[in-house]
Amino acid sequence: MAARCVSSRVSGSRSWRPRPSFSFTGSTTARSWQEGPPRPESCRTRRPRPCVWNAGPVRIDFHASPEPTLGVEWELALVDRTTRDLRNDATALFEAATPRMAEPHKLHSELLRNTVEAVTGICRTTGEAVDDLRRTLADVVPAADSLGLDLYGGGTHPFASWSAQQLTEGHRYAELINRTQWWGRQMLIWGVHVHVGLPEKSRVMQVLTGLLTYYPHLQALSASSPIWAGVDTGYASNRALMFQQLPTAGLPFQFERWEEFESFAHDQLTTGVIDQLDEIRWDVRPAAHLGTLENRVCDGVSSFEDLSALVALCHCLVVDLDTRVAAGETLTTMPPWHVQENKWRAARYGLDAIVILDADSRERLVTEDLADLLVRLEPVAERLGCSAELAGVHGLVERGASYQRQRAVSAATGGDLVAVVDSVVAELRAGL
Repeated sequence: MAARCVSSRVSGSRSWRPRPSFSFTGSTTARSWQEGPPRPESCRTRRPRPCVWNAGPVRIDFHASPEPTLGVEWELALVDRTTRDLRNDATALFEAATPRMAEPHKLHSELLRNTVEAVTGICRTTGEAVDDLRRTLADVVPAADSLGLDLYGGGTHPFASWSAQQLTEGHRYAELINRTQWWGRQMLIWGVHVHVGLPEKSRVMQVLTGLLTYYPHLQALSASSPIWAGVDTGYASNRALMFQQLPTAGLPFQFERWEEFESFAHDQLTTGVIDQLDEIRWDVRPAAHLGTLENRVCDGVSSFEDLSALVALCHCLVVDLDTRVAAGETLTTMPPWHVQENKWRAARYGLDAIVILDADSRERLVTEDLADLLVRLEPVAERLGCSAELAGVHGLVERGASYQRQRAVSAATGGDLVAVVDSVVAELRAGL
């Protein structure tokens, strides 16, 4: 398993598609973007040509992981040290950081030039993964210092404007914006993705569906995006509701068998909804080429302490669910309407959310259910070597999630959003 997502191997071949038209305004340092000239309707909607998929049913290889390996991807925004606004200087940061880095392949570009992503290698424990990321950022931060930049780990930026941002060059990013238009240009959002290795393809979809029961727990703990365009949204995670506006993002379908996922992928490819599998941007999705289940629920994380707790919880949940499925247990699952409601409640109320527990519609305060969940996962954490990190979830609840801390800074400073950015930046620096 590797930590970076690339396209999965799929049997069959795709016919050629016309490339999108996309242009930037100004030079490479310009701070705006816009659509290119109008394209034919069939191109704008990505409708397929006849016989786009011409090789029969899709067969997706799942490169099983014999051990419950771990990989983490941490998206971070670049902010100006003085103004605290976003800066489109990822290229300059790569140039400054690469000579300092022992493993430069662990720093990636993203959709926007105001963003970088730090990734781990294949790890065995939460501690190993977090230390890997810490080493990477210890090399990157001095390079950022030389450019007057800081790394920002919130789920959204509290006052940046989408119209001032610049797209990273590349066909897939350009096509995404060309297709999604206004909503795509709103994606000033950052998250943490946790990959956990699974040993058996036949259990992947059951584990995925079982994990959705704990979606609100992860969302509430990680919520870090309460303020958008200068306004407190009233939501703990505005990112959660923004990201699901993209056509292939949001909650996954609850398939029971891998073959159902293959059938779904076939339909998506045949109808031109996607061109490759990693364009399925579900909140939780199989990463078949890595042999992992990828958890993309969490908002951006601003401290190593929070990161350790969340990664440990993700790791323990997936391993626990897979172990139970392997033992023949039928996991607790919920109908899609309960899962959808839980996502909304956690995004809206964060750690104050009352969540639905099961198909019988029982409800409970999310923090109370978390307390019992952590007790149940203690043996799993001991086996995975992350007992201390999992116990850190208690500390996260006690000190407040990032959305609560950001609001506290805003209230204490009379709504000073620069101070909010300062506080988020300081949390990350404190862990280096």
